[in-house]
Amino acid sequence: MTLVTALRYVCAGLLLATPVSAKSPIAEVICEPTPKMHDKLLRQFGAKRHATGLRGPEQLMEVWTSKSGDWTMVVTYSTGTSCIVAMGQDWHTRAEEKPARG
Repeated sequence: MTLVTALRYVCAGLLLATPVSAKSPIAEVICEPTPKMHDKLLRQFGAKRHATGLRGPEQLMEVWTSKSGDWTMVVTYSTGTSCIVAMGQDWHTRAEEKPARG
């Protein structure tokens, strides 16, 4: 077996061993200008802003949920950009509680 043939087998093996990942339906909207992000969450995914909280003077954390139970966590920056940082399913709302102060 020649070196070139051996290298071809190694390359073919590496290509076959590479996992194929499923494409997320929102892979192209990881970061967007805030109005565009909000519009996509509202119109394309049927989500509504469920909760917000400050992460500092320049970042707002938002949780968006849909009727189907899907949820999306978004960080909105003071620069006008919003980025999706987490997504999931089976969102459940607990009974109304007053937020802790401190």
